[in-house]
Amino acid sequence: MPVSLQKLEQSAPALVSLYKTAGVSLRKHGLHGQRAAVYLVVDYSGSMREYYKDGSVQALADRVLGLSAHLDDDGTVPVVFFSTDVDAVTDIAVENHSGRVEEIVSGLGHMGRTSYHWAMDAVIDHYLDSGATAPALVVFQTDGGPVNKLAAERYLCKAAKLPLFWQFVGFGDKRSSQFDFLRRLDDLPVPDKRPVDNAGYFHAGLDPRRMPDTELYERLVGEFPQWLAAARVQGIVR
Repeated sequence: MPVSLQKLEQSAPALVSLYKTAGVSLRKHGLHGQRAAVYLVVDYSGSMREYYKDGSVQALADRVLGLSAHLDDDGTVPVVFFSTDVDAVTDIAVENHSGRVEEIVSGLGHMGRTSYHWAMDAVIDHYLDSGATAPALVVFQTDGGPVNKLAAERYLCKAAKLPLFWQFVGFGDKRSSQFDFLRRLDDLPVPDKRPVDNAGYFHAGLDPRRMPDTELYERLVGEFPQWLAAARVQGIVR
């Protein structure tokens, strides 16, 4: 069963509004009652420093929790922090969400460069080890392209055989060439490169906190139903 509104009101009142807004988007896209594991992957490279300081990463985590409360049953989102390597694999729960990002980051070391594929590998391992039978929605946040583009593309294409949908979210200047790779990744051909289109991408702006909750949820779940349908046809999702 998903997390109830009553439980949220008692344990995480700050998430109630997000939960309600997320519910509207899920119903609009025919996802009401859909079960899915929800992951959050966040960029911990050096250029992300200000987004941690100004609360943008925590705000994204809160919004993802508001969404996962509908889709998942334990009120907990596994979170991967990555830079040159994987910096942490941990979780954020509805009961302790406030200030949780700052708490995790305080125990991490140097903010490195940007390697998507190690973070993707960590999500794949976590999902397979969990024994989950439901599909997964992976919210993957970054503020730029990866150091190793070939490895990132290869991992995405290999992961297309698994019930994982990767929703990439860009933080920063929309006009930056840093996001060219993500646009290309979003458009990798099917079936030449991958059996289904298993990724989406949207840009959340220079100040992601200013993107309205309604718009963010629309973008987070907008491509998920099409992937679910295609993945069912291919036998990737049962």
